[in-house]
Amino acid sequence: MNDFDVAIVGAGPAGLFAAIELVKTGSGKLNIALIDKGFKVEKRICPITVKREKSLVSNNDRSINCQACPICHIMYGIGGAGTLSSGIINLRPDVGGDLDKLLGDWMKAEELINYIDKLFMEFGAPEDSLIVPNDKKSRIIERLAAKAGAKYIPTPQRVLGTDVMVKVISNITGFLEKNEVKIMEGTDVKDLKKENGQIKLITDKGEIFAKKVLLAPGRGGARWFHDLAQKIGIDIEPGPLDIGVRVEIPYYITEHITSINHDPKIVMYTKFYDDKVRTFCTNPHGFVLKEYYDDGTVGVNGETYKNLKSKNTNFALLVTLKLTDPYSDVLEFGKSIAKMATKVGMGKPIVQRVGDLEKGRRSTWERIGRSVITPTLKSVTPGDISLILPYRVVSNILEALSRLEEVYPGVSSPQTLLYAPEIKYYGVKAKVTPSLETNIDNIYVAGDGAGLSRGINVAASTGVIAARAILGIL
Repeated sequence: MNDFDVAIVGAGPAGLFAAIELVKTGSGKLNIALIDKGFKVEKRICPITVKREKSLVSNNDRSINCQACPICHIMYGIGGAGTLSSGIINLRPDVGGDLDKLLGDWMKAEELINYIDKLFMEFGAPEDSLIVPNDKKSRIIERLAAKAGAKYIPTPQRVLGTDVMVKVISNITGFLEKNEVKIMEGTDVKDLKKENGQIKLITDKGEIFAKKVLLAPGRGGARWFHDLAQKIGIDIEPGPLDIGVRVEIPYYITEHITSINHDPKIVMYTKFYDDKVRTFCTNPHGFVLKEYYDDGTVGVNGETYKNLKSKNTNFALLVTLKLTDPYSDVLEFGKSIAKMATKVGMGKPIVQRVGDLEKGRRSTWERIGRSVITPTLKSVTPGDISLILPYRVVSNILEALSRLEEVYPGVSSPQTLLYAPEIKYYGVKAKVTPSLETNIDNIYVAGDGAGLSRGINVAASTGVIAARAILGIL
């Protein structure tokens, strides 16, 4: 059967939760296709992760290298990139996107976030995974952040860990298949066309037809969405680019904060450039990951597990850049940086000590070996981050690290490790109606790749909004 009522392109949080909503809320039987270029979560096995889980890797072992899988299991597949990156669900509408602005109502946005949380619980998220920052202790963090000239955003979080998140996604997949949702894994959508009152999806596995289509490609599909939108005429506008590094430090440096809030959100604006810099995806006892993109470039991310722990904490330190006329292609700008980083790093991310960056010299394995920090990602090239990141970004990062000393004493130590590049590709933002329908009838969008979210919680929420609109109950 190649004819569907609804075809969903992308099976990350937006696509998955749209499918759940269509099944649960739809009054009649719908033929639904859920398409992803990656694979089911059970098949998303990164060779680096497997070896690390077996041995935790000896301190001097640098032999575990990225295998450059044709489809990166970290980036692509059922569950999306967040599945193998800690599985942290932020329970605020304004963290992970701007759901309150999208809906125009804070209360409705909160209700939707809580609904998403209940669904995660229904599919296996443990009750004890909820972490709500204590008000009194949160004020301690707020005061420390204020001393740094920054803002702390206390955020209730459901912290699953990669290992638990995998089980939750597996349960969701099983539910959808039980309800006869056609899951098309390992399938790449090449083009969309209107034909005989339907939408034809041209894939590398053949053609399918649908009455309505939801495009939910995720961060890994940001370039795909950009190119498709330009090709078929979906109205888009430039979005921001988050670019920076992943910081790795001993766990004890962050323990006094992360014991209160697992993934503390700290935002500041730099003094010279007035650019926004924020902490993102903090992983106490976590591991740094390598991401491999389908254009051959590499980047970094981080993850934590419920039952596997390192001696380090890592977090992203991201600078938000916005480009204006005459050049506003943030995707191409970000990709150009990633390409240069990949060349300089010889196909691997670059790692550098803060002290070496400040002195204008590259790091070496010998210098890193003298540090108190053992890197959790071995498939890296010691080098000089200032060769691949713009001066503006490097300047902002060094300033932010210095100011974060008020929050995390020791974070700007000369021995602190910086991995680059960490780039969050949102690229463009689709222009949509309140129901998330594009200017092309019966084509809807949701999630990070369409520029409507920046995290699991809001991505899933946009999927639900689109599904309800498709059902005509929004």
